[in-house]
Amino acid sequence: MKASIISIGQELLLGDVVNTNATWLGVFLAENAIECRKVVTIGDDAQMITRNLDQCLKRSDLVILTGGLGPTHDDITKSCLSDYFGVGFVRHEPTFNHVRDIFEKRGMVMSVSNHQQADILANSEALFNKVGTAPGMWIESKGKIIVVLPGVPYEMKYLMTHEVMPRLKAKNGTELGYHAHYFQLTGIGESNLSDLVIGDTSRFLHDRLTMAYLPHRNSITIRVSSYAASKEEAKRQAEALKEHIRSTAAEYLFSEKQEETLETAVVHLLKSRRLKVASAESCSGGQLSHLITNVSGSSDVFDGGLVVYSNAMKSKYLGVPAAMLEAHGAVSKPVALHMAKAVAKEFGTDFGLATTGIAGPSGGTPDKPVGTVWIGFWSQDAHFAVRAQLFNDRLQNKERSAVIALELLRRQVLGLPTLPYNLKPEPGA
Repeated sequence: MKASIISIGQELLLGDVVNTNATWLGVFLAENAIECRKVVTIGDDAQMITRNLDQCLKRSDLVILTGGLGPTHDDITKSCLSDYFGVGFVRHEPTFNHVRDIFEKRGMVMSVSNHQQADILANSEALFNKVGTAPGMWIESKGKIIVVLPGVPYEMKYLMTHEVMPRLKAKNGTELGYHAHYFQLTGIGESNLSDLVIGDTSRFLHDRLTMAYLPHRNSITIRVSSYAASKEEAKRQAEALKEHIRSTAAEYLFSEKQEETLETAVVHLLKSRRLKVASAESCSGGQLSHLITNVSGSSDVFDGGLVVYSNAMKSKYLGVPAAMLEAHGAVSKPVALHMAKAVAKEFGTDFGLATTGIAGPSGGTPDKPVGTVWIGFWSQDAHFAVRAQLFNDRLQNKERSAVIALELLRRQVLGLPTLPYNLKPEPGA
């Protein structure tokens, strides 16, 4: 089955509301072996609604419309569809009684517009909305299915899960299989990962087995999607491609869970090996500690860290010699090395991580432009620092510094021989 999604609402176009409905629907449809061919976002405009409905019905078996079912003047989806199909409205009594009960329980007056929310198109089947006031509608026309849903996310999700999908499965007769697998990677750019590491995957791919690179600011997700006659067959169909990704991109791969972050993977890795880390941060300003402590259970691997922003605090709390700061500056290999070792000793941890750099947008020099960052690492077995040349954006520099530090730590724990982004380790004395 092929599907299209039409999201309706001027607030979506203006950016007042983020269109999370389309994202959720895309994932939900794929998980139920329905291929989404098109997603369109339009305002509350009758001509745009009918024009896009016509276009979507030409290429899809299923069209889902969300939004515009509320009681206010700008909610025009129902009236527009009434004109489109040339039908009137009928009162859905179970919905009317449900809405009336809601207003009575809240001690509120039920207005005429609220009465009308219980009206559905005469050619539709009501999708009873237990979690809201606007019912959905199921329409079958000329061999196509049109599903009309409220735009409130939790109401839309409820109706898709409990009302729409059971009808679709009954309509299809047999349930097709879908398998999706996610790889989370970091420490390399998207183009290099594709061209130089994973390489040509065309021998694995076909119209029922696809692969997509989904880049994020500090990581890359690879999604493998497989369709077949059953879920078991779909999974088997994807195994060769999945194994190819694992074998070629192993050093960059930190998780095979859909939403697992690098910090979660690192905390779980440390926890599994009963290891601890401490952080000494300057340019990242606590971002590294923030990422680690975002993870439940991080107290097992992280007792604390220090944010030593000024030179005076670097000397006072970590013993960075004034002569070292004078000779090399705070943004330097010697200072990063000293900070990493000193904070590990101070907290009695297995590892020490340190960040010191020029976050910007001011403060750069010809020798140390904005985005220059030194990241220090210390353990009983390794003591080194890396220099990274990052961005002109302050917030990105703080975040990327912390992410590189975490990835350095992950690779050292696992004994991987290389560093992220082709950084070169500069050993301490």
